[in-house]
Amino acid sequence: MRLEASIILLGLLLAAITSPVRASFSKKGGETMGLTIKSSAFEEGGMIPSKYTCDGDDVSPPLSWEGIPEGTKSIALICDDPDAPMGTWVHWVLFNLPPDAKGLPEAVPPVAELENGARQGTNDFRRLGYGGPCPPGGTHQYYFKLYALDTVLELHSGATKADLLKAMEGHVLSEGQLMGRYSR
Repeated sequence: MRLEASIILLGLLLAAITSPVRASFSKKGGETMGLTIKSSAFEEGGMIPSKYTCDGDDVSPPLSWEGIPEGTKSIALICDDPDAPMGTWVHWVLFNLPPDAKGLPEAVPPVAELENGARQGTNDFRRLGYGGPCPPGGTHQYYFKLYALDTVLELHSGATKADLLKAMEGHVLSEGQLMGRYSR
């Protein structure tokens, strides 16, 4: 019995050592493997101004990033709220941003395809583009998750978060996140 357990443990150890690590995720300060995402509108863990919510203009906040790794072919972004009462609520799905993009301006228009070729998916408000925080009560956390991918995705505008996550499998080179909070 001990020999079998040792063989299994050795096999798992060898698999862990020899398998390529595609992405490492850390919640520390919006940074992972050198990939950082920031906003000039709020700090990591800070309050999102009402301008970017359903209580204000409901426009997307300005975002910037750095540390996109070599070999990146496209960038994807998902914004969601894991504190929603009925499960995680998706606020924004955006993919096929060009690898040389350094960020997004405030108020990205809710169109299927942006001028730079990026495509927007359908959020849980059943609309294309960004839908700002609109919690029913309490303080919620909103995660802007950025992914550097080794491919351009074969997805049509209107794709859901689930569609995007499935298409990204095995293609994530690096990821980072920015978390903001909002309360009504």
